[in-house]
Amino acid sequence: MEQARDISGVSGRYWQRLSDGRLQCDLCPRFCKLREGQRGLCFVRGRADDEIVLTTYGRSSGFCVDPIEKKPLNHFLPGTPVLSFGTAGCNLACKFCQNWDISKSREFDKLQASATPQAIADTAIETGSCSVAYTYNDPVIFLEYAVDVAHACREQDIKNVAVTAGYITEPAREEFFRFMDAANIDLKAFTDRFYWKVCGGHLQPVLDTLLYLKNETDVWFEITTLLIPGENDAEAELEAMTQWIMEHLGPDIPLHFTAFHPDWKMMDTPSTSKDTLTRAREIALEAGLRYVYTGNVHDFDGSSTYCHNCGEILVGRDWYELSTWNLVRTEAGAACNNCGAGIAGVFDDQPGNWGARRQPINA
Repeated sequence: MEQARDISGVSGRYWQRLSDGRLQCDLCPRFCKLREGQRGLCFVRGRADDEIVLTTYGRSSGFCVDPIEKKPLNHFLPGTPVLSFGTAGCNLACKFCQNWDISKSREFDKLQASATPQAIADTAIETGSCSVAYTYNDPVIFLEYAVDVAHACREQDIKNVAVTAGYITEPAREEFFRFMDAANIDLKAFTDRFYWKVCGGHLQPVLDTLLYLKNETDVWFEITTLLIPGENDAEAELEAMTQWIMEHLGPDIPLHFTAFHPDWKMMDTPSTSKDTLTRAREIALEAGLRYVYTGNVHDFDGSSTYCHNCGEILVGRDWYELSTWNLVRTEAGAACNNCGAGIAGVFDDQPGNWGARRQPINA
């Protein structure tokens, strides 16, 4: 917990009063127990005037229009632009965080001017974005703000995308994902040792989130694992993880293996080799997963989508540029234009043409 002399914000949800007078934040599995003037580990939720408040409501950073594949989502409206934003803080403490300047920010004056939910929805319309992504830091910690933005977006037929580690409690999970159309869940490893040693958390709540999304929602979701040499890239761990995904989530959940680059508190760890990513992809395909991708490296084969039935290339990708498009729409959804096999995902008749552009926005 962090001490702070001045905390202000909007009333937060998911907390309770303990017998010793402290307030327990029940938004995430950390269950931070706060006295007046203290903040939780995420830094953006704190106790003020005898309640838990969210200090970053309406204070957003990093507005940018990205390709949806950058989230990464390869089976959700390919080629379309997504308006991305985040706030500050995070409820995990990953030593390898690649957005540490945002997620670990303690300087709220670095955030942009106030951005109301309606202003964000309007900006999505003005930029031609098909969706809004809650990203850069983990959106579960600004749940109240994210839900209000999602409401405003849905009223204008803008989709909502959560990029999250899935570290959230059951009651909050239900509300948060009720307003999301797609998600990328960051499954950081498949051992509790890694989660505790490297991220300061635990594995099981993330698995619970994945099971919830699969069994109790219609949210389209994909999974990303950043492979870190010597930490979470052992073949036995990858076999266990991909077998768990196959058994509990099924073969149609896209899985992205992405390359680590030295950052923040892991500057002495080497980058992930392309060979490691390729082997991880092979392991996942051998386990029965149909859509397995590599990221943060140039790999046309590992970035493209193939038909699980006939092997035909369905969506060719060169970084974020789409080439081949071999999908057709059917009553049941999308299908391979070659053999007619159904392809899991959310697809339009034709792909978008946003390409690899990254367009900063002054919201």
